[in-house]
Formats: sequence, structure tokens, C-alpha cells
Amino acid sequence: MIFGLFERMVAWRYLRSRRQEGFVNVIAGFSLLGICLGVATLIIVMSVMNGFRQELLGRILGVNGHLTVYSSGGTIKDFETAADKVRALDFVIQATPQVRGQAMVTAGQGASGAVVRGISLEELRNRKIIAENIVGGSLDEVGEKDGLVIGSRLARAFNVGAGGSLKLVSPQGNTTMLGTVPRIKTYRVAAVFEVGMYEYDSSFIYMPLEAAQIFFQVPGAVTDIEVFVKDADRMFLERSRVRDALGPTFVTQDWQQTNSSFFNALQVERNVMFLILTLIIVVAAFNIISGQIMLVKDKGRDIAILRTMGASRGMIMRIFLLSGASIGFVGTFLGLVLGVAFADNIQTIREWLEGLLGATVFDAEIYFLSQLPAVIDPMEVVSVVAMALGLSLLATLYPSWRAARLDPVEALRYE
Repeated sequence: MIFGLFERMVAWRYLRSRRQEGFVNVIAGFSLLGICLGVATLIIVMSVMNGFRQELLGRILGVNGHLTVYSSGGTIKDFETAADKVRALDFVIQATPQVRGQAMVTAGQGASGAVVRGISLEELRNRKIIAENIVGGSLDEVGEKDGLVIGSRLARAFNVGAGGSLKLVSPQGNTTMLGTVPRIKTYRVAAVFEVGMYEYDSSFIYMPLEAAQIFFQVPGAVTDIEVFVKDADRMFLERSRVRDALGPTFVTQDWQQTNSSFFNALQVERNVMFLILTLIIVVAAFNIISGQIMLVKDKGRDIAILRTMGASRGMIMRIFLLSGASIGFVGTFLGLVLGVAFADNIQTIREWLEGLLGATVFDAEIYFLSQLPAVIDPMEVVSVVAMALGLSLLATLYPSWRAARLDPVEALRYE
């Protein structure tokens, strides 16, 4: 056993609040509180950042493909042959020819931009993030030419639901003797989806492939092919095989290229937050140092008496090492419990705060997601706890060494 019964008893007595050491105990209390809050905040913030990345990645790669294939010549005319070549690769799950374009959506007096995607009804049913999150209408009502599947926020913005109608205005107009006239067509809303990501729920529209080919004037062709693979993290390595299968007239763009700036910014923010919040624990560790130095100074006579009674320098060092490390250990444990409990119930706490304050704490328009996510990574929690305990232990080394080096004769002389 590293710490004997004697060292534990003396250390515990020094930690107990006494009137003459009141200020020392105040510093110890602030040190414990600082470590507790630092550990808890780190766990909560890291969990939320993990949740953001996982949720965003799941939704982005659920709605968008892991890899997009384009033709260097513009549209892809023999798209079924190209899609079959991609599907033949062993790592590919799905290859979806689609017509992608932008359009203006109007209904009543309102107007808004939208991203329109035309894919076959069968492929739309296979896209689980859409098919499993239909909140109004049915995919069976889409039909072949005039059925739309729109996001829930877009539906609320125009006050339409399944069975209603929207007008789409194409940026490629029809050329007439009077100039270019915008092409406008009315479509009925067959279904409404809600994937929980603001951008998609407010601006995405799906329509049948044939209808999109007519609307965007690409008869018998598609603009690109979306590819879904078994392991998205290996897409950077596998995309060369897709290019080899299709030939030099095709170009590819994977999800990491498409969203690189977004996920890089998220990673930088995560690292900076970790560094800043670690400073809370560092400051608390400095408080432990100052508190223990003051405790050693106040206990100079006690140390001298213990030494004259036969206590070794090692015993004195262990007494103060234990008293200082106990502050870090208790603070770390309380921070661990608080951080994990808060991260596990963060959505409930958010809803309670919004109800209490009557204000929006987590705005979907700003943070992309409609719910506040948190994913606790056990390895990250272990690293935070280990760092806090390590800093707390390091903070006690100098005061403990100073106590052990105290000369009993000098301490008694000046008392």
C-alpha cells in the first residue's frame, strides 16, 4: 500500500475545515470546484461536438451520395450503362442516376429557392433517410410525372401539405420572339419528409426522373450519378476504381471533397474548444499548488514535531501529496458524474431551459440540426479524467517536496 494509515489520517485532518486555516480551505474549495467544472465542461463539449459530427455526417451522407460521378462533356446520356458499371464494383451499395438543378418555388405570395432532384421512384424508396421519415402523404402517390416530395420546413413555409400544389420556375427559360421566358410548371405535393437537418428540410425537393428531365430540358440524360458505398471512410481510396470502371470521360467527387471545408472547420473548432477548456483545469491545478504551499507554511510546526517523533521525509511528502491529490480526485470524480449525466440528458435539459426562459436556446436555422445531439466517447472521457488526475498529481509534487525538505530545527526556532 503506497499510503499508510498514518499518512491518510494526518492528510484527512489537514483537509478538514479549521478556523485558523479557513483561507487555505477556501482555496482548496475553489480548486475542487474548478476541476469539477473543467472536467464536466470538457466531457459535455466533446460529446456535443462528437454528436454534431456524427449527426451531420449521417444526414449529409444519407441524403447525398458518398461519391458523385459527372461527365466531362456535361450531361450523361447513356446513364444506365454507366450506373451498371458502377454497381458491378464490390464495394458499391447503390448507384443512382439523377437530374439535379435549382428552381424557384412559388405558392400564393411566397417565393423561395430550392434544390430539385429527379430520381426514379424505386431509388427514392431505397433512400432510407427519406423513405423512413415521411411525415405526410405517401411515396406511392408520387406517380410518374407530377408528384413532388418536399421537406417539412418548406411545406410549412408555403403552408402546403400532401395534396397541395407548388409552382416551380426553372432558371433555363424558353426562347421566344420576345426573348427568354421563364418556364413555369405546377406540381402537386405527394409526400412531405423530415430528416431533422434544417438545410434539407427547408430547401430540398424530389420529383420523378422523367419529370425532372422534361423540366430541366435534359431529355434521355441525367446530370450525375450518386454512389453509395459500404465504407464511406475508404471512399478516398476507392474512387480511383470508379474512374477506371467508367473511363476517362467521367470525373468523380467524393463526400470529403464536397464537405471538406465544413468538416475541417468543425474539427478545428473542436480542438480549440478542448484547448480552451483544458485551461480551466490548469488554473484549478495552480490553485492546488498555492493552497498546498500555504498549508505547508501553516503546518510548519506540525511538520517539525512529526519529524522529531520519527516521521521520515517520505512520510511527510506522502501526507501532503495525499491531501492535495484528494482535491483533484474528488473534483475529477464529481466532474465525471456531472458531465456524463448532463451529456446523456442534454436534449431534455435544453427543452426545459427553453420552456423556463421562453427563448430558443438551440436554433435549427443556425446549427443545421433540429435537436441537440451528444455522443459520449468512452476513450475521450478516459483521456479527460486521466489528464485531470495527472495535472492534480503534478500540482502537489512541489508543495509536498517542500514540506519534506523542511528543517525541523528551523521550523521550531521561528514559531
